[in-house]
Amino acid sequence: MSTHPTQCGTDSSRARKPGTPLLQVDRLSVEFDSPAGPVRAVDGVSFSIARGEKFALVGESGSGKTVTGLSLLRLLTDARVSGSVLFDGQDLASLSESHMRSVRGRRIAMIFQEPMSALNPLYTVGNQIGESLSLHEGLSGAAARTRAVELLHLTGIDAPQRRIDSYPHELSGGQRQRAMIAMALACSPELLIADEPTTALDVTIQRQIIELLDDLQQRLGMSMLLISHDLPLVRRFADRVGVMRQGHLLEVAPTDTLFAAPQDPYTRRLIDSRPRRHVEPISPDAPELLRAESVGCRYWLKGAWFRRTPFDAVRQADLTLARGETLGIVGESGSGKTTLGMSLLRLSAGELSGQVHFEGTRIDALSQAALRPLRARMQVVFQDPYNALSPRMTVEQIIGEGLGLHRPEMSEQARREAIVAMLAEVGLDGTALSRYPHEFSGGQRQRIAIARAAILKPALMLLDEPTSALDVSVQQQVLQLLAELQHKYGMSYLFITHDLAVIRAMSHRMIVMQGGRIVETGTTEQVFQAPQATYTRELLDALVD
Repeated sequence: MSTHPTQCGTDSSRARKPGTPLLQVDRLSVEFDSPAGPVRAVDGVSFSIARGEKFALVGESGSGKTVTGLSLLRLLTDARVSGSVLFDGQDLASLSESHMRSVRGRRIAMIFQEPMSALNPLYTVGNQIGESLSLHEGLSGAAARTRAVELLHLTGIDAPQRRIDSYPHELSGGQRQRAMIAMALACSPELLIADEPTTALDVTIQRQIIELLDDLQQRLGMSMLLISHDLPLVRRFADRVGVMRQGHLLEVAPTDTLFAAPQDPYTRRLIDSRPRRHVEPISPDAPELLRAESVGCRYWLKGAWFRRTPFDAVRQADLTLARGETLGIVGESGSGKTTLGMSLLRLSAGELSGQVHFEGTRIDALSQAALRPLRARMQVVFQDPYNALSPRMTVEQIIGEGLGLHRPEMSEQARREAIVAMLAEVGLDGTALSRYPHEFSGGQRQRIAIARAAILKPALMLLDEPTSALDVSVQQQVLQLLAELQHKYGMSYLFITHDLAVIRAMSHRMIVMQGGRIVETGTTEQVFQAPQATYTRELLDALVD
């Protein structure tokens, strides 16, 4: 199989001057209209990318890095773009739309953040790769199919002859991302723009994808623009890094130089925002809060001819949790970690087996009516606060809802005072009371979700990926808040995440799940320093420091 650039990625008419950048961006600005007036998302950004270079743009949400990438390919609508973008000496802004279409995919390709949204659900992977081959190479039929199989094989998809006929929903997250990369490489572009290519993937898949991109870049000699907020990944991958904040490019430097001696204070804050350990020791004789014995959770899946097939999402799980302790639950997507957490709190829709004891009471067999008084003692903070908070309720109504249900004797005045006090504890003031969730940032919404759970002073909080949707600096703030609340109120946490750095920062002990089973249990430091299970070692080996 050939892995050399195909004809559509070459152009003998281009004059290449030795030493000149492949891409030269000069004073790029992008402005959008909003009800409040014009918003400048990118403001005077200048950088260059050499041939064969891996350049990264990093920054938090709203910094303008993705808008910058989209503007290079003129993919923005309803935006005013100014400045100069020279690609191989040619000003992309001067090209007609038909000429620009021949550049997109052919000479500059882009990998988008969420492949499930970027791939068409109505067409097979082979059809979508073939579309690019037909448009830019003139290949069709058997020739296009053969080339598409080669591309899928090149990106490491198993059984490419079979996967070529799969629809996006039939592939795993990692496979979908590999299919996106195959589409982008169809014409061996000279520049590949990768926008957060690993954000939604598990740690082992992240490592595989970034190693794949690194290998392909070297083999095909492409230049790459990596857009990411993942600093360890950027440090491992990029030759040079540019740091963006609020539309401005603050500094550009070789990767080693930037991480060793950042010039801008904001860059230093980003680098220092890696999760820091917030664990205070608990007493060896701390009383037991939660105990699970042989807990399982079974779902029944619909099959052919009205048959149902059992699926055991959790199998024979045993664990204990002491008062004031944090137990981390880690594993990749589909490992059963969230189902286990929901089963322990009797919130799962599946069939529960085994025994669950909470504060000395066996709760697995209790009716919902008998369980209701205990709900105030066990609360949940979900992964995505935007979906978890009702858009029709004010912050006061959201946080006070639990008090109204579990503390009906409280007066309206006492309830409002408690809400204001809890808002202050999570770093928000009383002006938030009458506002709605959409008026807050992601980090602020997560603080509201934490306040809703913590206002009842529960003994147990289930934290389901509470920081995965947050930028690194906001993540650190939320972890610090959770540590402070635990110290003040003596709460116990079940902390579910696939982020091993967060687990190491927050957990006293941890369990590792694979395929619905607990494969390893121990103190956090024991597991990190001397993992016993092969799967745990694979997870830790994939961790980018």
